[in-house]
Amino acid sequence: MPSRSPEQSPRGSGMPVLVVDDHELVATSIVMSLRAEGVATHLCTARGIAPILAEAERLEPGLVLLDLDLGRDREGNRVDGVDLVGPFMAAGWQVLVLSGSADHARIGAALDAGALAWVPKHAPFPTLLTSVREAVAGRPVMSPERRQKFIDLYHQRDAESRVLTEKLDRLTQREREVLAELARGRRAQAVADHFVVSLATVRTQIRAVLTKLEVGSQLEAVALYRRATRS
Repeated sequence: MPSRSPEQSPRGSGMPVLVVDDHELVATSIVMSLRAEGVATHLCTARGIAPILAEAERLEPGLVLLDLDLGRDREGNRVDGVDLVGPFMAAGWQVLVLSGSADHARIGAALDAGALAWVPKHAPFPTLLTSVREAVAGRPVMSPERRQKFIDLYHQRDAESRVLTEKLDRLTQREREVLAELARGRRAQAVADHFVVSLATVRTQIRAVLTKLEVGSQLEAVALYRRATRS
């Protein structure tokens, strides 16, 4: 079957497109442009994992344009688009990640979960539309080599995170509390005053923290702690 040009591919396509993005300007522009080309396109404005999936269930599965940063739900919890890739795939949708995220490991997580490709949101608008056209037509949007590079980065970050978690799990509750105080910028004496213990006791606990985390300084220990607890 001869291939069609990118300009022709979406017209009359029976594959619906669902845009899941909390940036109304970008999302609305994409929806209007695709509708003008004959693509049945829907905009999802729901907040939260469950509401988004419930809205998608009312549609015939097709292609999802999914942002990774979807704001917060009604309870104030951050909505991560990565958590939606698997459920969308299980429901029969294909996923194209359209995100401004600069965290390539996080993008790799979405690709590892099954997303077709990632298109940066800051790309020129015609480029965004062309990527959607290609995905709707069933053509590759991202080279296999580039896609795998993001996935490998995610696996590397995930492995590092597991090692760090294992190290932090070695700490006692008090040692973790001492480390948290150091991460807030307190010196050993201030930590001792906070917990109403001697300076010698805190210094012993700090030495234990450094040993268990396998680092040579408080700065390194604090850096590891912040990496593990960053949102």
